[in-house]
Amino acid sequence: MKRIAVLTSGGDSSGMNAAIRAVVRTAVYHGAEVFGIERGYSGLIAGQIRPMGARSVSGIINRGGTILRTARCAEFLQPEGRAKAAAQLKEHGIEGLVVIGGDGSYRGAMLLHKEHGVRCIGVPGTIDNDIGGTDFTIGYDTALNVAMDAIDRIRDTADSHDRLFFIEVMGRRSGYLAMMSGIAGGAEEILIPESPTDLGKLIESLRSGRGAGKASSIVIVAEGDEFGNAYEIAKRVGEQSEFTDSRCVVIGHLQRGGSPTAFDRVLASRLGLLAVEALLDGETGKMAALVSSTPVLRPLSEAWETRNQFDPSLLRVAHILAV
Repeated sequence: MKRIAVLTSGGDSSGMNAAIRAVVRTAVYHGAEVFGIERGYSGLIAGQIRPMGARSVSGIINRGGTILRTARCAEFLQPEGRAKAAAQLKEHGIEGLVVIGGDGSYRGAMLLHKEHGVRCIGVPGTIDNDIGGTDFTIGYDTALNVAMDAIDRIRDTADSHDRLFFIEVMGRRSGYLAMMSGIAGGAEEILIPESPTDLGKLIESLRSGRGAGKASSIVIVAEGDEFGNAYEIAKRVGEQSEFTDSRCVVIGHLQRGGSPTAFDRVLASRLGLLAVEALLDGETGKMAALVSSTPVLRPLSEAWETRNQFDPSLLRVAHILAV
């Protein structure tokens, strides 16, 4: 294989640039030409493809976001769109593709391979850490630390004013990020999609805390919770109890940006290298994953056929330590 390309797709996550850097420099090390595709599958269809070299990725390991930019592409969901994408790769003589993104991006890569024979390797990049087949995804650790820092800061204000705060964190349909940030931030309650939300129990827990001498409380809400966002839950709690003067904070997209942590930089570097060497060895339809601290190849389909979930025992840890 003489020519490969790399793109980032779906939501951005800190560490994607470190992964791009690893892909480019690994390809150069092995004597292969490497191209960057801008704006994901949308840019691929439009032919936004440019050559990259070792110097083109200098000074980006510490930067958040993605220098290749990213986009969602409705056209690529159709066979005609994928045919256009494959034609662009053929025109540029590109034989293999590294796709950095989440499970939706992987589905696209798999279809590109099945329909047009394009060899594809995925690198997991999402703050949600919900992709099956890998212990961690690029960007999760950074997002977790951003959430934890926000919780720590809000805790100072909550303590100063004897106040109840509802803090909403990202995570789509997964409560992984909410659970870990809640435990790390010492939250009194953590509301996640994986566990039914009982507002009655939540109110009784808050009352119990006040009775035990807690003047302030933090409730972490995963954005995918069944009752909706933090504002809706705070409203319902206020209507059903004496906790009418609560405050809400939505951390939101702050969790996606910013300089990646050391863990995410190293993870991205290891997985980006593995992805390129897998392509050069003739692999396709695989994902560069981290399993038990070791970079390994896993089937792309595991990303959506299974979900990476936190250990259920952590619910018990959160409950006991919130007393």
